[in-house]
Amino acid sequence: MSSAPTAVIADQPVVWTPGPERISRSRALAFAREHGLDGWDAIGSRAAEDPGWFWGAVSDHLGIVWTRPYDSVLDLSNGPEWPDWFVGGRMNYVASALDRFLDRRADQTALIWEGDDGSSTSMTYRELAESTNRIANALRGLGIRKGDRVGIYLPMLPETAVATLACSRIGAVFIPIFSGYGADAASKRLIDAEAKVLITADGFHRRGGVVPMKDTANAAVANALSVEHVIVVRRCGVDPGWVDGRDLWWHDLERDASPHCEPEDTAADDPYMLIYTSGTTGTPKGTVHVHAGFPIKAAQDLAFCFDLQSDDRLFWITDLGWMMGPWMIAGGLIAGASIVVYEGTPDYPEPDRLWQVVERHGATVLGVSPTLVRSLMGHGDEWVDRHELATLRALGSTGEPWNPGPWRWAFEHVGKSRCPIVNYSGGTEISGGIVAATTIHPQKPCAFSGPVPGVPADVVNETGQPVRGEVGELVIRGPWVGMTNGFWRDRERYLDTYWARMPGMWVHGDWALIDDDGFWYILGRSDDTLNVAGKRIGPAEIESAAVAHPAVQEAAAIGVPHEIKGEAIVVFVTLKPGHLESEHIRSGIRDLVAQQLGRPLRPDLILFVDDLPKTRNAKIVRRVIRARRLNQANLGDLSSLENFDAVEGIARAR
Repeated sequence: MSSAPTAVIADQPVVWTPGPERISRSRALAFAREHGLDGWDAIGSRAAEDPGWFWGAVSDHLGIVWTRPYDSVLDLSNGPEWPDWFVGGRMNYVASALDRFLDRRADQTALIWEGDDGSSTSMTYRELAESTNRIANALRGLGIRKGDRVGIYLPMLPETAVATLACSRIGAVFIPIFSGYGADAASKRLIDAEAKVLITADGFHRRGGVVPMKDTANAAVANALSVEHVIVVRRCGVDPGWVDGRDLWWHDLERDASPHCEPEDTAADDPYMLIYTSGTTGTPKGTVHVHAGFPIKAAQDLAFCFDLQSDDRLFWITDLGWMMGPWMIAGGLIAGASIVVYEGTPDYPEPDRLWQVVERHGATVLGVSPTLVRSLMGHGDEWVDRHELATLRALGSTGEPWNPGPWRWAFEHVGKSRCPIVNYSGGTEISGGIVAATTIHPQKPCAFSGPVPGVPADVVNETGQPVRGEVGELVIRGPWVGMTNGFWRDRERYLDTYWARMPGMWVHGDWALIDDDGFWYILGRSDDTLNVAGKRIGPAEIESAAVAHPAVQEAAAIGVPHEIKGEAIVVFVTLKPGHLESEHIRSGIRDLVAQQLGRPLRPDLILFVDDLPKTRNAKIVRRVIRARRLNQANLGDLSSLENFDAVEGIARAR
């Protein structure tokens, strides 16, 4: 690992500083005062020195409900790879997310929903708890017991949140399945998990049309022989392709069940969710999360980094199949806030739909991806500038590294230069963030304030030694609450993926950098790194330079074999509306990259495409782009792709 040219991303000035109202409101600083700590840095230091103390204190701060107190917070007798948290404790996270609020805040709004077609509804904490209890009782009536797996293949509906909570209430393990999956991808997850029930919908609305979801569910279940029942939410009123004896209507089950349901007395380390992530091979990884893991980590990150409180409305553009869906539901409710759930797309029927939803429902924290921002930028500033967005106090972002131009656009046009952008990076296996910006630290474009408290992150060279001011591997030097409890039935793959390269350290697979001012940056996946004539560089830096060209909307950089340089840079770009492909634009992009990064890193090839292959959560899948460009037979796992046509578009790139 050598220092790469990082001027495009890292050499940015401070553009926002928190005012006294941010400091006085902060939950993190209130936590510090409760424990006699001198601010944010002291929280991180104490957490690193004594993780057992820290996570016990976090549990108390969040008001986690324990039916049996834990004997100790942390046991490392099986090594850092297999920590045992809250030893001997018993808790069902739904009691912390719903039950404890029913005495004093039962009538507070817990969930607000808006559909693609403009329909809308809301639920109080009492209503959400009663609906959860009814579906939990219905599942018990179908024979579902603690440890049984239940697939949830739904768009973002109120029932989606209810389904996750109902499964957890009875100790069942739910499997979030991306609503855009085809039958094969959904079936693989149901088969691997040996799910007994699938919860789906007759269809859902998308861009004014109807997606016949139940047809896909039927095809998926045909190969998943363990599935005994399919519960169907009536969303669109389309023909559900009914199978007598197997299929059941959600509304019938909910109507006939009791609104009272005692939660299963689960242990702290009992699994509650099995969520699959894409692999570079054809087999997705099943990450196992427990009651006293993912929900606590999600709530802590929201409380400390986003300063989420009971007067907030959290709105994240997500799908249940992306970890941010379960993260918003569990973390947002445990933090005592209201969550905003949206079925539709951000730019339908007009490019300002997202801003309308924010205004209509008074969202205070809005979560987006950099790719979504780049897409909305392409419609022009006027669509967002016509909205005041007065309720917003913070933006959140995750999914991939920022480029400076889109970051500044979001800060200036969406946040009106008054809202911090809580840059947030981690993963499904993390249960949230490794590093984050916050609402109480100064901000540079694209940067993170540092590690999330309780996650002992570092940036190291190939020998595991810390590095500053140069690019290194992002690692975690010890366990944390929320760390995946291995991969489903694949212990060795988990160890090989994260713990084999540097013994005793979790190697996350991201290039990172800490600048002279202490700001952190994520520069892309380390397996995406390009090596051009001995100069190593992350794709994010090349892409940031390319996106700085006024005609470019999005860019993806890959390295291809070159007999002299080792690798040559190829950049795929999509153009903004109103710009046509031309040799003039192509040369301009190459010259701009060379100007910002140096002539040795001038791209060999600029290729125009109509779209870039992305996951539903808007991550550009560079490994697939590279494999398709090189005509490799194995493209890896494609099940998370949103736009399959874009893969073939790479082969036809101009």
